[in-house]
Amino acid sequence: MSTPNPSRQIKVGIDTGGTFTDIIAVDSASGEAFATKVPSTPDNPARGLVSGVDQITKQLGLDHTAVEALCHGTTVATNALLEDRFMSLGLIVTKGFRHIVEIARQSVPEGYGNSYFWVKPDRIVPLHLVKEVDERLKFDGDVIRDLDEDSVREAAEFFKRKKVKALGICLIHAYANPDHEKRVRDIVSEICPDLPVSISSEVLPEYREYERTITTLVDVFVKPKMNQYMGDIHELLPTDLKAAPFLVMKSNGGVAGVDQIRDRPISTALSGPAAGALGAAIFAESAGFPNVVTLDAGGTSTDLCLVESGEAHLTTNGSIGRFPVKLPMIDVVTVGTGGGSIAWKNPEGRLAVGPKSAGASPGPLCYPNGGDNPTITDANLVLGRIPPELIGGGIALDVDRARNGMVELGNELGLNATPEEIANGIIEVANWNQANAIRQLVVRRGFAAGDLALMSFGGSGPAQSAAVMDLVGLQATIVPLNPGNVSAFGLLAVDWRTDHVQTRVMREDNVDLSAVSEIFQKLEAEASQALKKDGVAEADTALVRYVDARYVGMADELRVAVPSGDLGEQFLADALESFHNSHQSMFGYDYRDEQPVEIVNLAVSGFGKIRRPDLGAHFAEGSSDPIPASHRQVYFESAGGFVDTPIYDRSSLTAGAEITGPAVIQEFGSTTVLFDGQHMSVHPAGSLIIRSRRDASEV
Repeated sequence: MSTPNPSRQIKVGIDTGGTFTDIIAVDSASGEAFATKVPSTPDNPARGLVSGVDQITKQLGLDHTAVEALCHGTTVATNALLEDRFMSLGLIVTKGFRHIVEIARQSVPEGYGNSYFWVKPDRIVPLHLVKEVDERLKFDGDVIRDLDEDSVREAAEFFKRKKVKALGICLIHAYANPDHEKRVRDIVSEICPDLPVSISSEVLPEYREYERTITTLVDVFVKPKMNQYMGDIHELLPTDLKAAPFLVMKSNGGVAGVDQIRDRPISTALSGPAAGALGAAIFAESAGFPNVVTLDAGGTSTDLCLVESGEAHLTTNGSIGRFPVKLPMIDVVTVGTGGGSIAWKNPEGRLAVGPKSAGASPGPLCYPNGGDNPTITDANLVLGRIPPELIGGGIALDVDRARNGMVELGNELGLNATPEEIANGIIEVANWNQANAIRQLVVRRGFAAGDLALMSFGGSGPAQSAAVMDLVGLQATIVPLNPGNVSAFGLLAVDWRTDHVQTRVMREDNVDLSAVSEIFQKLEAEASQALKKDGVAEADTALVRYVDARYVGMADELRVAVPSGDLGEQFLADALESFHNSHQSMFGYDYRDEQPVEIVNLAVSGFGKIRRPDLGAHFAEGSSDPIPASHRQVYFESAGGFVDTPIYDRSSLTAGAEITGPAVIQEFGSTTVLFDGQHMSVHPAGSLIIRSRRDASEV
């Protein structure tokens, strides 16, 4: 890295994880990146954020006025939903629909072969906190029965007496006409002025009453928490940083200003994982791999995402925990396997790993003041695969305590095994957890594993990913520069984005093009206004139209992009052709010329273009045979035990360098392990490319 210049301007990305808060600063002129990390502060994540920003500016010899913008990925909404502690939440619905949350959907979750073994969890809002108001709209928004405002006042007084802390409002067909919902909100606000309220016509103006209701409720549930968090950040930020734009990553792969996030906080439900997938896609494409599975392994979990042709897959049918959240979001699959995942004896008496995690506090056994249970990090330490100190010596690890933890776990399991054998078993179980999840993701999307590479990042990912690659049969593993900071990098590499949708169900033989045009114009105006509110110049704004369509009789729809401009007969033909092609690509078949199509939703996404960090200061060519910085004993089962293994300093590796395993490559924040016979080369853009044993001879 070059010598810091005190006059430089930087943009800072902050990704708050369960164990560490990752920070990356990108020079606005050169595109050069600088990374660091600080311990997360679960009691108040804002403290870790501010500490990290302060540390990176000091590291570069800059004051806070050099910061042009702060971009943040947050887990506040995600964690609030996963904790599943829904207290004092109220709901207002149309008269006759009081049981909408109780009825939910008829489907039984995966893993329950017989519905007799499944018991519905408690409802997000208990029935006694659901109130009905008298009103009714038709599906097209026409009023059948006017709103009875007295029934609204009665409901508001009830919630005031019950001291509910947040209120969702979801009236039938409000997606087609929001007037009644807005009036209900106004009346409630008169009686309960401090009560947080969300209305479905603003959170999710789509049909499907259950999903619309749940999404509205989880939005209002996290609203006080997000507002508190944003307030904490503003309060803790030094005065000279408060003037810098503060952007927050959304689940849809874009960023937005604080005001938008306060209005609809549920849009951040997968904020951190989305940033990681997008950042990883950029690194993967720069290394020549447009089709990859991204693997983001942190301290608590592993997030997986399929990237096709350089684009991360999006879904509008996602969920957080047990709750459907029907908003556009990066299609991320989470596995409860991270560096802090706890190894334990399951009820069958076998070794299990995760999903419970030691997190940042108390942390793994080997951490200073660590917990009492062995974790994946402890296992890697016992096997010699990670160094005795992490993040450049910032955290000293206690290998003896980790070994003792392995002995205790082995005794509990009734195994006559060495600490190393127990540790190796923990890693093997963790690797299979990740491998099985990758296989399901790949098969579901219709790919062959050999057509994809594994993009490994996160603090704990590269230590095991080369082994996971072999288990799945992927073509390569890619480890980018600063793998622990890829999510933070992704925050600086994405555009502003805002999504707007309107339900309008029409069969292909009965499409009202004038109505479609009117809705698109309305949605485009909303998107443009949202971007303008964030300060995006009109010249940097782009609007993209979509339709959600399905074959008549099917339950779910696919979202496809459609042309902008004036609508004519060609618009419909192009939309139908895109739908048929997408259905064929997604499911392997289509009903072209056999089954009519119906359009369900019209949508517009607004993008505000930003300058991406430049990945490309390409590495200089150097020796293809690098010299190890040191050696240490590392355990490899294939070798029958400990092997004197070369340890390389990643900062010393130049483009074209090649290493054959077993070997360990260390850098600040992460460690990459090459297993016996695997081959690694350094790409000109800096990424490590690891090929499996079976492919090493082809390199």
